[in-house]
Amino acid sequence: MDTPLSELHFKNNDEQRFHLALKQASNEYLKCKNDHVYASSMDICLVLGMFVIAIICYIPTLLTYSTFVYVIAYICFVLLIMLLNVLGQHDACHNTLFKTPWLNRIFGRLVTLPLGLEPEFWRARHVYFHHRYANIEHYDLDTEENGIFRQTPFQKWRPVMKYQYLYWPLIASFSLTWIAFVFDWSDRTGKTPLKSRGILTGWSGWLLFFTSKLAHLLLMLGLPLFIAHHNGISVMTILLTYLVSQMIASLFVVYLLLGTHWAETAFFEASDNQQMPHGWYQHNFITACDWLPSPKYLWRLTGGLNYHLTHHLFPGWHHRHYPALAAIIEKLAKQHNMPYRCISYRQLLSAQIRFLRQMGKEPQ
Repeated sequence: MDTPLSELHFKNNDEQRFHLALKQASNEYLKCKNDHVYASSMDICLVLGMFVIAIICYIPTLLTYSTFVYVIAYICFVLLIMLLNVLGQHDACHNTLFKTPWLNRIFGRLVTLPLGLEPEFWRARHVYFHHRYANIEHYDLDTEENGIFRQTPFQKWRPVMKYQYLYWPLIASFSLTWIAFVFDWSDRTGKTPLKSRGILTGWSGWLLFFTSKLAHLLLMLGLPLFIAHHNGISVMTILLTYLVSQMIASLFVVYLLLGTHWAETAFFEASDNQQMPHGWYQHNFITACDWLPSPKYLWRLTGGLNYHLTHHLFPGWHHRHYPALAAIIEKLAKQHNMPYRCISYRQLLSAQIRFLRQMGKEPQ
């Protein structure tokens, strides 16, 4: 869809009291800790340290004569980069990793380059469309119709979708490749609603986009084909390792994200008057949930993505605050009759499978 989308409006629905209570409680939390909403020095050192370790993992791919060492080092590099995107880039795109916006942009470009993604397009899709219009047909670009998955009740059904609850991991494993080679190029050529955002405009925008794509191919395929192949690593091994590493990285992040907007949630279409039937807070509560891993301390590896509803209500806060914010939300939600949900990861996966089964049934 390349036509501009009209801005949607949410009703107030007496949400002002909840808004003020949430704002007051979160401000008091920060004041008591004498803290700020950005990443701590320890969080920044962690992601920078992981970035250095990732680079160290990449170096053996150009030095080794062993196929086994090449494959292990390459996959470790990609997985560490994917983890850096979860732990750092997600916060950076919301400008909460560093206090200086341009540092967030530079970090984002560095850690998305090995994955082949254009960070400015991903940021716009995530911040301006998904966060504002989660689970709204045509507005939430994460649920765009693709002919393979039926992700909302408003999308066309195809017979093969009866089995989508079975084949979804295979399709999901190509999500990074799909974003890099389909979404990015669709956004770049003005075939999506991102066209109205004016991102990477002019010759400088094209130059940065092309340079990033070429740098990705050079780093992940060019150098290995030129150097590692000279060291005895076969071309087939190099190509298959690239593909498999991208698939593993895709599955890693997909298993963290998909069910958060599918687990017993609601979906909507925009009305002709661009007015949603409920308030903004109510919309977030019924289109997302929080979930907890087991054991609970593993939430650190999710970059706070398990506190997904909390993130939608506090996108301008670094994820280190999410456990405390989730407790505040849960308490205030009970007082203001908001449907807060926090489920286990097992419940999340079960709800996801039920959702895919339901969407895979032929509409009556």
